[in-house]
Amino acid sequence: MLEDDEAAELAKHPDVISVFLNKGKRLHTTHSWSFLGLERDGEIPLGSIWYKSKFGKDVVVGNLDTGVWPESKSFSDEGMGPIPSHWRGICQRDTSGFCCNRKLIGARYFNKGYAAFAGPLNSTYNTTRDKAGHGTHTLSTAGGNFVPKANVFGNGNGTVKGGSPNARVAAYKVCWPPINGSGECFDADIMAAFDAAISDGVNVLSVSLGGDPADFFEDSIAIGSFHASKKGIVVVASAGNSGPAPGTVSNVAPWMITVGASTTDREFTNYVGLGNRRHLKGTSLSEKGLPAAKFYSLISGEHAKAPNSSAVDASLCKPGALDPRKAKGKILVCLRGENGRVNKGEQALLAGAVGMILANDENSGNEIIADAHVLPASHINFTDGEALYAYINSSRVPVAFMTHVKTKLETKPAPFMAAFSSRGPNSIASSILKPDITAPGVSIIASYSLAVSPTGEDFDKRRISFNTESGTSMSCPHVSGVVGLLKTLHPDWSPASIRSAIMTTARTRANNMNPILDSSTNLKATPFDYGAGHIRPNRAMDPGLVYDLTENDYLNFLCAQGYNQSQIKIFSGKPYPCPKSFSLEEFNYPSITVPNLNGHVTVTRRVRNVGPPGEYLAYVKSPPGVTVLVQPKSLKFKRIGEEKTFKVTLKNVTENEPRDYVFGTLVWTDRKHYVRSALVVRNY
Repeated sequence: MLEDDEAAELAKHPDVISVFLNKGKRLHTTHSWSFLGLERDGEIPLGSIWYKSKFGKDVVVGNLDTGVWPESKSFSDEGMGPIPSHWRGICQRDTSGFCCNRKLIGARYFNKGYAAFAGPLNSTYNTTRDKAGHGTHTLSTAGGNFVPKANVFGNGNGTVKGGSPNARVAAYKVCWPPINGSGECFDADIMAAFDAAISDGVNVLSVSLGGDPADFFEDSIAIGSFHASKKGIVVVASAGNSGPAPGTVSNVAPWMITVGASTTDREFTNYVGLGNRRHLKGTSLSEKGLPAAKFYSLISGEHAKAPNSSAVDASLCKPGALDPRKAKGKILVCLRGENGRVNKGEQALLAGAVGMILANDENSGNEIIADAHVLPASHINFTDGEALYAYINSSRVPVAFMTHVKTKLETKPAPFMAAFSSRGPNSIASSILKPDITAPGVSIIASYSLAVSPTGEDFDKRRISFNTESGTSMSCPHVSGVVGLLKTLHPDWSPASIRSAIMTTARTRANNMNPILDSSTNLKATPFDYGAGHIRPNRAMDPGLVYDLTENDYLNFLCAQGYNQSQIKIFSGKPYPCPKSFSLEEFNYPSITVPNLNGHVTVTRRVRNVGPPGEYLAYVKSPPGVTVLVQPKSLKFKRIGEEKTFKVTLKNVTENEPRDYVFGTLVWTDRKHYVRSALVVRNY
C-alpha cells in the first residue's frame, strides 16, 4: 500500500524491476468431451487420449479464480492414491470449515490487492471457498472427477467430467465481489497467486480472467505466466468476452495459450409459437415452463414502458423501466444488451409477466445461450427477433405460446463461434495471432457452488450442484484439461511444444464439413475468431512435428518488440543482451502473421520431429492477393527429436488493394500427420 510519491521513490531502487498500478480484472464463465472425441455414445474408445494418458493421472492443475466448493463430488478423493511427491503447496486455513483431500490438494486465497480498493475486510474474506460459482465451474471442467446423474433442472442429463479427471487440483482464489465496475480480480493478488502456484509445483495453470489488453510489462497475467513458463508450467488463459468487435482479444502474450469460445452440438431447445402460426426456435434452461400450446398476450418491453422511463431502457427491460399494469399476465419481449440476460428475466417477473422472450440485438446475431431463468423464457436470434417485433407491431392483439425445453444432440452446424468471444487482431503484438485456439464455451454444464444461485443473482434463492455457464471462461479450462493429458503423456514436452501440438492439429470445419461460422454474422469465421481452429485432443497427442520456443526466444521477441533492458528484466530477472540481428520474422510461433506486407517478406521457422521417421511435404493455400513460396518444399526426418528449418516468402501480387487482412494455410504432411499453420497477412 503506497502513496504515489512512495511508489515513485521505490521505483528508483536498483533492485526494483517494475512498479505499476494495482488494477482490477474481470472473470471471463457435459457433453463437450464427447463432442471433442474423447468418448463416443458413453463409451471411451481405445484410441482416446483419456486412455493413452491415464486420464491425466497425478498432473496438478491450478486455477486462478473465485475459489472452489470443496464438498462438490467433482473433487472427491475416493480411490485416489497418495499426493504426488513434487507437490509443495498447502491447504490454507480459513473461517469456513474448508478442507482439502487427495484430489483437491491445495487451496490459497489472496485478497490484499482487493482490500486496497474495498477497504478493510472482515474474517469472512479469509477463505478459498467459492461464493460465486465461477471457480468451481472452471476447475471441475479442467480436472473434475466423473460424476454421474448431473443435470440442470432435468436438462442435459449425463455424467459431468473434467478434461483431466485423474488430475489433482489446486484452487487459488484471486477474485472477489465486484467493486463499482473497477474489477474483481486485482493485479497484486494475481501476481501473488502466480508466485505461490509456481512454488507449489503445479503443472498447468488455468486462468479464466483478464482485463483490457496492456503492454506486457504492465500486465500481471503476462508477467506471472512468463515466470510460470520458465518453470515448465503451461498457462492457459481466456481470450475475453468483448466480441464480436475486432481487436478485443486479451491475454495476448506469446508464452501462454489464449482460448476463444465456440459451441458444441448440444442445444437446450424450446419454441415460441406466434399467433400468425410462425414458430421461432429458441433456447433456455428455465426451471418451469408454460402450459403447452396455451396462448398468452404478447408485449414488447418498449410497449410496457413505465411512465418515467425511456423507451430504450424499457426495450432492454432494465430495472425500474417496466410498468406492471402493462406487463402483468403477458409474455414480455426484452432486447439483449447492456444489462444481464437473467436480470432481464427478473425484471419481467417483478413486472408480473408470465414469461419472457429474449431477442438478440444485431451484434449478438445468431448466438443464443441457455440460461437458468427465474421464469419461463426463450432466447431467440436476431433474425427471429426482427420477425417477432414485426408481428407485435403489425398485430392488433399479438399472442404467443412457449414450449417446454428439450435437450437435442448432434445438432448442425457445430461448432460455430460465439458472438461474445473476443477477436483479433492482437493490439499489443500484431505479429502474434490471438486467440490461439477455440474450444467449447457455450452452455457448458459443470459443478457449481451451493453458496450462490444458478443465475448468480441475489433475488434467486435456488441452489443446484451443477450449472450451465457460457464464456471464454468455460472454454479456457477445456484446453487446460487437454493440456493436463498432454503433460502426462509427454512429460518432456515444453509448454511451447504442447501449444504447438494443440494449434497445428486443430480443425476449421464444422460437423457439416463446411467452414466454421461466426454467429454474429452467420458468415465464415476467420483466424481472428478461432486462431488455429477448434481443438482436437486425440490429434494433439500425435502431432508429428512441433514448433518449439525457449525462454531466450521469448526474450528475443521482447527485444524485437522494442522493449528496453529494464522492461525485459521484469521477465528475465537479470540483464539480457538483445541480439543485433533478431527480427519478429524469426520468432518460431506455430502461426504466421505479417501485419504489414510491403513488397515481400521472408519468415523463418523450425520444426522438431516428435513422431516416426518420415518425409513431410509442404502444401499452401495462399491468402488472396499474396504469393507464398516455401523453401525447401520437403523435410526429411531420420529420428525423433531432429529439427529442420524452412523459410516462407510472402509477396504482394496486387497493387492498390485496400489494407485489409487476408488468410491462408500452410500444411506439412507425411500423409498421416497434417501440421497446419494459419497464414495471416495484411498488405501495407
